[in-house]
Amino acid sequence: MNELVALLNKVDDSYFDFVSAMLHYAEKKESRQIQLLEFLKSHPDAKSSDVVRFVSEQPDFYEDAALLKRA
Repeated sequence: MNELVALLNKVDDSYFDFVSAMLHYAEKKESRQIQLLEFLKSHPDAKSSDVVRFVSEQPDFYEDAALLKRA
């Protein structure tokens, strides 16, 4: 997770809430962490909006929201 934190903080227009949200998403499943790491490594010039778009397009993105609705 340390590597992910470092890469998220290196995003050119990174900010606290962005890093926090991406970490919250990634901590739910190891596969999310791996995919996000791979995206950041292969897109070193990505902006925060690019990362948010990538995460929001993942098939499991809405799983967390669905769980909240049931609670």
